[in-house]
Amino acid sequence: MQGMGETGEACPFEFNFDEKSFKVGDTVSYRVNGSLEGFPFVGTLVEVHEDYVLIAGDPQDPDKRYRGTRESRPMVDYEQI
Repeated sequence: MQGMGETGEACPFEFNFDEKSFKVGDTVSYRVNGSLEGFPFVGTLVEVHEDYVLIAGDPQDPDKRYRGTRESRPMVDYEQI
């Protein structure tokens, strides 16, 4: 998200990029494969499991959850979007 605003403007989000310390409520930057590959997305962790996370990433539908990999920037499958 760096460099996307005005010069000197700070990113409005504080991300947790340490997958070992993920906890419910953390804000994460996640990725989506397929046609959305390369775009950054922001979400909140709602569940943290040993090998995956559930992300609330749609502000228009707070009940929508995306299953992502458990890595510094979780990967979500395009078919969930």
